[in-house]
Amino acid sequence: MFNDNGSFLLALLEFFLFFAWIMCLFWIFGDIFRSRDIGGGAKTFWVLFVILIPWLGILVYLIARGKGMHERQLEQMKEVQKAQAEYIKSVTAASNPADQIASAKSLLDSGAINQAEFDRLKAKALAA
Repeated sequence: MFNDNGSFLLALLEFFLFFAWIMCLFWIFGDIFRSRDIGGGAKTFWVLFVILIPWLGILVYLIARGKGMHERQLEQMKEVQKAQAEYIKSVTAASNPADQIASAKSLLDSGAINQAEFDRLKAKALAA
């Protein structure tokens, strides 16, 4: 398949460029569809431009909209973190102190925990 070292290095370079192009497509398509400041027509234009004229499309996109890519990614990460925090609060707030104490009392009655552990769980529930 490879006649000499030059053809192997050329194939390796081609593979690297193809892989780099695929990675850039993922980053740019993620940014295009994450972006709220452009409409559907502009998104369609950018997708077609990046696919039909690959390297030029990527370079033009990075020049035109590259500065905001990081800001849009940070905004999305903050939204995900906020949603996760709200979910955690909703799950932890579901059990009120009375339920926690009742659960600890049932564990004490069954013999799974001793009185000292019950007192610790009760104090923890009342502190929250």
